[in-house]
Amino acid sequence: MADLGSVTWPPAPIRTERLLVRGLEARDRPTVVDLNASPEVGAYIGGARPRDELERSIPEVPRDRPGQFAVDLDGTAIGVVTLDAHDGEHEASPAAGRVELGYLFLPEVWGRGYAREACAATLAWFAGVLPREPVVLTTQVANERSVRLARRLGFVEAMRFDAYGAEQWFGIRPPVRVSPPTPVTRRQVTAP
Repeated sequence: MADLGSVTWPPAPIRTERLLVRGLEARDRPTVVDLNASPEVGAYIGGARPRDELERSIPEVPRDRPGQFAVDLDGTAIGVVTLDAHDGEHEASPAAGRVELGYLFLPEVWGRGYAREACAATLAWFAGVLPREPVVLTTQVANERSVRLARRLGFVEAMRFDAYGAEQWFGIRPPVRVSPPTPVTRRQVTAP
């Protein structure tokens, strides 16, 4: 099982073409509240939570732990990407003992490719620090956008199962395979 606690955290910010993927900061709290209070975001993850409850329960600096990233567009957080190292406490989950990718983005930025860009950068970072670890992803089958994104990111459907009153799609992204270097052969070059 991957130990994200052994990874230096937060890592250096990851720059993509349009985004900055970084550790969470106090300024990200309003976005974390908005994500969890949004009916659109919560549609496939158990529903929106009451805003007043979130305002009371989310600390001034949202939990900044290994595997949790803010996705920043022009200085403002638009989403969160997580790599959650499941420790096996929920043995019924196929993610037990594995690292699971998760993502939440504000509805007003959906459809612009930000989730794919941020998740791909996060997965590339992860492959650099723990190259032999596969990553898994679970989403509701009904969440077609999320299933499409998972496939674009290289996840392959491994199984479907019922949980939380809905059919779940479970995918695995195999670890990055590092090829041995190609041997360089010398050949003699002759002048024409």
